[in-house]
Amino acid sequence: MKIAVVVFPGSNCDIDLYEALHTVCGADVDYVTHKESSLAGYDAVMLPGGFSYGDYLRSGAIARFSNIMGAVKQMADEGKPVFGTCNGFQILTEAGLLPGALKKNDSQQFICKSVPLEVVNNRTVFTTQYEAHERIVLPIAHADGSYYADEETLDKLEENNQVVFRYAEENPNGSLRNIAGICNERGNVLGMMPHPERAVEAILGNTDGLRVFTSLLENGSVHAEA
Repeated sequence: MKIAVVVFPGSNCDIDLYEALHTVCGADVDYVTHKESSLAGYDAVMLPGGFSYGDYLRSGAIARFSNIMGAVKQMADEGKPVFGTCNGFQILTEAGLLPGALKKNDSQQFICKSVPLEVVNNRTVFTTQYEAHERIVLPIAHADGSYYADEETLDKLEENNQVVFRYAEENPNGSLRNIAGICNERGNVLGMMPHPERAVEAILGNTDGLRVFTSLLENGSVHAEA
C-alpha cells in the first residue's frame, strides 16, 4: 500500500503524519506537493494539519483550489481512503468532500490540549481496530474547530452513521452535537479535528491515535491488492 501525504504552503503536521505512518507503522509513504495534479500509483492520501495558505479567507478555503485537489477528489470518487486532520478536515469540507464547515471556536481562542473522545463509528476503513463507543484521548490544536451544519445535514449524518468521533465529557470548541470527526456516506473519506498522528508512540505518553493508521493499513492493503 502506497500513501501520499500532501504538503500545502503552511502545512506543519505533514512530518507528523509521515513519521506516524513510515517510522512507526513501516508504511510506504511519500510527500506530495500541492502543485502536483496526479496521485497515480497511490492507494491513499492524507491531508495534514497546519495553516494552509495562512488560513486567509477561511481555513482551507484557498487550499481547496490547489492543483492536487482534483486528484484528491478523484481518489475519493474511486473509493480510495482520503484522510484529513485539523486543517485537512477544513480543506475537505471546503472542497465539498465532506458536509458542513469548521468555524471559530466558541471561546474565540486557540485551544491546545488533549481531550476525551468517543469512537462512534468503528466500521470505517480508519477505525476498525477500535471498539464501538470506546473512549480514547487525542490532542487538539486549533482556533477554527467548531463543527457546524444545518439541522437537516446533522440529522442525515446521524442517520447514516457518518459521525465517527464525538467529544466526550467536554465540548472544547462548541461543535454541534459534539462532533469531532465525520466521514462521507461511503466511509472512505474521514475528516477529524483531533490529531491521531500526535498520539502514536508510548514515549509521547499516548498511543490512542495509532489504530487510525493501523486500521488504514490493514483495510487499505486489502483494497490495494484487489
